[in-house]
Amino acid sequence: MSRLLTPRLLLRGFEISVLASLVGFGITLLYGNDFRAFLAGVGRIHWIWLLAGVGLASMDWFGGGLRNFVVVRHLVPDVPLKGMILAGGMGAWAGYITPLNSGAGPMTMYTMRRYGVPLPAAVTSTFMTFVATILFFAIAGPLALLFGAGRSLGQRGNVLGLSLYDLFRGSLTIIAGIGVLMALVIFFPRLVRDVLQRIAGSIGRRSRRMAERLERLHHVIDDIHESVIAFNNPRGWLALLWATILSAPSHANKLLAGYVSLRAVGLHANFVDILLIQTLVMFLLYFAPTPGASGIGEVLAAAVMTSYVPRELTPIYILIWRLILTYFTLGFGFLVFSSWVRRGLKGVDHAALAEPAG
Repeated sequence: MSRLLTPRLLLRGFEISVLASLVGFGITLLYGNDFRAFLAGVGRIHWIWLLAGVGLASMDWFGGGLRNFVVVRHLVPDVPLKGMILAGGMGAWAGYITPLNSGAGPMTMYTMRRYGVPLPAAVTSTFMTFVATILFFAIAGPLALLFGAGRSLGQRGNVLGLSLYDLFRGSLTIIAGIGVLMALVIFFPRLVRDVLQRIAGSIGRRSRRMAERLERLHHVIDDIHESVIAFNNPRGWLALLWATILSAPSHANKLLAGYVSLRAVGLHANFVDILLIQTLVMFLLYFAPTPGASGIGEVLAAAVMTSYVPRELTPIYILIWRLILTYFTLGFGFLVFSSWVRRGLKGVDHAALAEPAG
């Protein structure tokens, strides 16, 4: 495997993320079309809610760290909590400065290795936390709808004739579909492998390159199945259950950033409605090609919140929202990674994952 992450690549991702985010914020400032109202809004910020936002941002570290801890501890009983908290935060940090969150997994595993977690356990644990995330949203979303949450969203928004409620239900359908595919790969690897072999045979007669890629996918499926086997016992399923529950605080800053930002600018709205909207936004931003969905995220968040945020307050809302969502973690993570670089870090690649620098 070639180099996945290097200090230079991460720095470039950080620069692109900040630049694109500034462009997105500039668009919302033009949309607000009232710079005086923006300045006045800064002066009227409810700082107690901004402080709450700092606490939310820390859940990238503490929420994600606790989730790492309960999963890794199943495989490595004496794993240090401090290392798992850093793994949670640094994984989020790398995800925010790489396209499609591609740096999150490698950085999480690298940080685990720095604190003594063997590479196979780090790979397995990282995959199982992803499983926990899918389980959390696949269970919590339908339950929320079952109990009538967010019905008022049906009267808000109009994207190609769809309400915010329709968009949220659509996103849950996609998450459920991902969950079903994941379950098939995990629990029925031979069935999936047989299907892929048939597809590879058919495609191979037309494209040898695609057939080779599908052949490599067989090994990935086998690796995933081996990861699940390690958790196929009562202690393992209990660890996965706790990881699923801890996915709520692990994603707290993403889920609650919208509501806290509203309160910080002095606006009130139904808590559950905003929670569901932010779940929709979070899901959509995972597919944004820019690092941390910068630029795209600002515009998207402003668009879906038009029913709740007055036009002139949109820029200050987006600024606070982005601070909670990524900027606080970006700043602290940059300090941590810089200290690693000063201690001789050369890069984060396959070799570094196997043998981390002191």
